[in-house]
Amino acid sequence: MKRINLIALLIAVNCQLSIVNCYAQPQKSRVQNARTAAARNNTTALGNDRASLMFPTAVDVPEDPSWRRDIYRSIDLTKDENAALYYPVEPQGSDMNLFTLLFRLLNTGKIPAYEYQLDGVENFQQSNRMHFKDLLERQDIFYEVDGNTIRVAQADIPSAEVLSYYVKESSYYDQNTATYHSRIVALCPVLHRAADEFSYGGDVQKRPLFWVKYDDVKTYLSGQNVMISNLNNAARMSMDDFFSTNHYKGEIYMTTNMQNRSLQQYCATDSLLKKEQNRIEKQMTDFEEHIWNTPVDSVEQARRDSIAAASVKGKKGAKSAEGKASSSSQRSSRRGGSASSGKREKSGGSSSGSSGAPRVSVRRQRH
Repeated sequence: MKRINLIALLIAVNCQLSIVNCYAQPQKSRVQNARTAAARNNTTALGNDRASLMFPTAVDVPEDPSWRRDIYRSIDLTKDENAALYYPVEPQGSDMNLFTLLFRLLNTGKIPAYEYQLDGVENFQQSNRMHFKDLLERQDIFYEVDGNTIRVAQADIPSAEVLSYYVKESSYYDQNTATYHSRIVALCPVLHRAADEFSYGGDVQKRPLFWVKYDDVKTYLSGQNVMISNLNNAARMSMDDFFSTNHYKGEIYMTTNMQNRSLQQYCATDSLLKKEQNRIEKQMTDFEEHIWNTPVDSVEQARRDSIAAASVKGKKGAKSAEGKASSSSQRSSRRGGSASSGKREKSGGSSSGSSGAPRVSVRRQRH
């Protein structure tokens, strides 16, 4: 009887354990899935941290600078100063131009892009975010869909037609570090394409494609090197250094102002536009000079002044040495003149030898 009761007790315990496992299994699966997702997120974050450590970038623009001026520039890639962002049109190994890099990052979803609005001002709100597929359809870029993946052949990427960029540049004074900086805030590639694809030599239209935040792409730009010289093809730097060191050249076409007007809206002619661009550039330079109360190139000017002072000192020394030499020669000439006159007096010769002609003595012979 005791054995039967013991066996029944074991069977009851096993049944209860089975029921508990049945209820606990879904909970365990949910916990396991959560742990897997957390591990995946940690891996992604670790990868981003590694990328940031491998390719460090410049310091971000502070949120509370005491002075700041935002300007928009147009960078022409057909000029030698900016050609580093255009070459190579077709990727060569790991080398690619800026638009190819941005296009691939957008295709893989690594960076977001934002719609270019009519006023030209960037809007980084989530509601203004652009879908990559919309970009392809608007610009007639051929693509293929493979499940959730969009495939675009390299030959179909219009990197050769992106001949300029709009750049928002922020110059500011950081009172916390007492430093003056100029940083890139946003980039916008501009497509240059003929209005009618069947007409040759027609008008070319500029199509701004999208805005990207520089903070989103600077880590990837730090890992992409470009060639910066036509004379020395070994001279290279990263794209982030190219922008951070203001290696590019661009013309101002708009500033952040309370009227939200571009320069062309209040400059009727090209000469007035150029004058306004020069005026804004001078304002930026004057402010930087005013911070330190010295010209921007004060170091170079001091070097030139020291060289000039040394040159003047050398000239003065040369003149004094020349004066001493001339005075000593005059004294020696005076001494030489008195001696020769004495000889002439003794010999009874005339003083007409001052002309420098040699004197000839004639002997009288006895007959």
